[in-house]
Amino acid sequence: MSAFTDIRAFLRDNPDAVMVEVAVADGSTPREQGAWMLVSPTALFQTIGGGQLEYMAIDHARGMLREQKKKDEISIPLGPEIGQCCGGRVGLGFHRLDEALTEKLVIDMDRQFAGQPHVYLFGAGHVGSALARALSLLPVRPVLVDTRAGELENAPGEVETCLTAVPESIVREAPPGSAYVVLTHDHSLDFLIVMEALKRDDAAYVGMIGSKSKRATFKSWYLKQEGGSAQVFSRLVCPIGSSQLKDKRPAVIASLVAAEIIEALGQFGDRTVSATEAATAD
Repeated sequence: MSAFTDIRAFLRDNPDAVMVEVAVADGSTPREQGAWMLVSPTALFQTIGGGQLEYMAIDHARGMLREQKKKDEISIPLGPEIGQCCGGRVGLGFHRLDEALTEKLVIDMDRQFAGQPHVYLFGAGHVGSALARALSLLPVRPVLVDTRAGELENAPGEVETCLTAVPESIVREAPPGSAYVVLTHDHSLDFLIVMEALKRDDAAYVGMIGSKSKRATFKSWYLKQEGGSAQVFSRLVCPIGSSQLKDKRPAVIASLVAAEIIEALGQFGDRTVSATEAATAD
C-alpha cells in the first residue's frame, strides 16, 4: 500500500490526533467540502490545502490536543486578513479521534484504495520503475509487471509487482477502467501486449513507449497481419508523454506519462458517469 493510503501507520505512530474536515466550502477554496487531514502533536496526514488556512487549522488542532478538547468548529474567510486571496470562505470541523472515528477513517481509506484505478506497467526497466515510483504518490494503484525476476527485485518498495511468463494474460484479467502502459525490453512483446489491451473497450488508457516509426510499424502489423480496426488502433498513445519535450531521462518521461495517465483516467471516469446517467434516464 502506498504512502497515499497508509493511514494505519500514521495512527499506529500517532494515536492522539484531531481530524480537521472541510465542512463548508463557499466560493473559491483550496479544497472541496469533505476534504480532511489528521493532525497530531508532531505529524500530519493528508492535507486540506491552502497555505495559511492549513497553518491555522494545524495550530488550532494542536491547541485542542493540549487542552484535551474533543470537538470544535471555526469559519475562515480567505481574504487579505489571513494573507490569502482566494475570496471564498471555509468552515472547518475539528474532531478528536476516538475508536469509532478511527475505525470509520480506516474503512473509508480502504474503500478508497480498493476503488482506485489499476495502472499496469509492463516492463520494470528504468522508465517502468521511474513511472511506478511517480504513480505511487498518486490516487491510482500501479502494478509493475515483468517476465524477469531480476528486474522486479529493483522495483520501488511501495509498488505492487507481478512476475509472469505470460504478461498479456494480466490484461485479460484486469478490472474495467484500467490503464495499460507497455515499455518492455522486446518490441514483439510490446506489440503482443498492446494488441491484447486494445481488445479491451473498457481500457481507460493504452500507451506504448517508442517513436513514431515504432507506432507506424505496429500499425502496419496490427492492421494487415492481425486484421485490426483503424478506429481501435487510434486509441493507442505512442509515443507516450509529451512529443514536444525531447528529454529522455526516465524520471522526466515518467512525470509526463503520469500526468497523461491521470488525465485519461479522469476523462474515462467522466464518460462512464455520463453513460450511466443516460442509461438511468432512459
